[in-house]
Amino acid sequence: MMEYDILVIGAGAGTKLVTPPSQIGKRVAVFEKETPGGTCLNRGCIPSKMVIYPSELLRLGEESKRFGIQWKGKPNFDVSSIFQRVNETVKSDSDSIPVAYDKNPNIDYYPKKVWFKAPKIITDGENDYTAKHIFVVTGTRPKLPKIPGLLETPFWTSREALSPKTFPKSLLIIGAGFISLELGAAYSAFGCEVIGLTRGEVLTHADIDIKNELKTHLPFPIHTGLTFSSVTFQNNKFQVLVKNQDGKEHQLEAEQLLIATGITPNTEDLHLENTKIKCNSNGYILVDETLQTNEPGVYAFGDVIGRYFFRHSANFEGEYLFEHLYGENRKGPIEYTPMPEAIFTSPQIASVGKTEEDLIKEKIPYYKGINPYRASATGMARLSESGFVKVLVSKESERVLGAHIIGDEAANLIHQIVMGMSLNAKLDDYLGMIYIHPAISEITRNAFRKVREQKLKEGKS
Repeated sequence: MMEYDILVIGAGAGTKLVTPPSQIGKRVAVFEKETPGGTCLNRGCIPSKMVIYPSELLRLGEESKRFGIQWKGKPNFDVSSIFQRVNETVKSDSDSIPVAYDKNPNIDYYPKKVWFKAPKIITDGENDYTAKHIFVVTGTRPKLPKIPGLLETPFWTSREALSPKTFPKSLLIIGAGFISLELGAAYSAFGCEVIGLTRGEVLTHADIDIKNELKTHLPFPIHTGLTFSSVTFQNNKFQVLVKNQDGKEHQLEAEQLLIATGITPNTEDLHLENTKIKCNSNGYILVDETLQTNEPGVYAFGDVIGRYFFRHSANFEGEYLFEHLYGENRKGPIEYTPMPEAIFTSPQIASVGKTEEDLIKEKIPYYKGINPYRASATGMARLSESGFVKVLVSKESERVLGAHIIGDEAANLIHQIVMGMSLNAKLDDYLGMIYIHPAISEITRNAFRKVREQKLKEGKS
């Protein structure tokens, strides 16, 4: 039996409980069955944004025609070199993690798969390990839909799409969420013919106005309301047979197929039956208000608990646990501040808080302010044809309940509202501050002015 102060299963967001506690003298063992850095570094956030950014440059070149700027011929670029740079950079960062751990006498890194042998004991099949605190941070993986024939084909998930051996001329994507919109937009900008297919609608959980705006400005066509009959692979091409809502069958064909239909937690190989740890019906680990599982001393955080699916939320939870268990000022139950999210597609989308549908369902009185990009000095300069900032403000407290942005720099623009929500700012606080003219943030100010107009109008009536 090898005994430590801390065991960490998963070297992605789990790293938040590796180096910091080692620096205060805790002996830590970290286990990772794949490449260190987790999904974000190796198969998600970072490589996808490195692929997306050059695709945005290509779109800017195309959109510059609106300003009378003409480029001679087509842009000359090597898409294979873009992916090569991404993969080399990611590999270098991932490889550096064990090297840094090896230099720390309080950290032991094990590139092994482990599982629970008993309540506070994990094993790799040869050696057993125990500790006062165990952290399960095993994340998620792509969820595969049950479509006849799919598993017999060489389909892609986001993993393969971010490191393709060859770049396809055509691509079918099943799914219409974050991954589909981001990678589909990038591949389309690189010259691939992309078509999206989905059972439901695009961005099912997004605010209604965001969905409506996106429908008219999709970066590639997406067919909704489909039933999938089969997937085959013949003559080096994929054939996807679908039925539309009228029951008519259609077959679509492409060189490659990307499955982006959600995620599922990595919990089935942990042998949680050897512990008191419980999961919900979808396999996500249940934790209490301090992120502790039903097994005392065993904690879980990140995607594997199914609360939020962002690296920034997992980092927040990891930092909380460090302070809660080892900090000088021990924290009580975790208190999440407003959790923003962004989709780096074209157009970019960012949100925080409740949607308008949430407020209607929960019968919460609210004001709504929507201001389009074009109704601002910056929008005029950019010749903005789409995009808006939408804010939802409580009629009772006049604090922001939710905000939704679609358009240029949405992921940056949302942070002003996130900070205001975190500080419990009211409508007058947003209206009372001075905004740089003519900066893009004036679009946000104008959205709050629309709220004030609605408030005054209702007050007079």
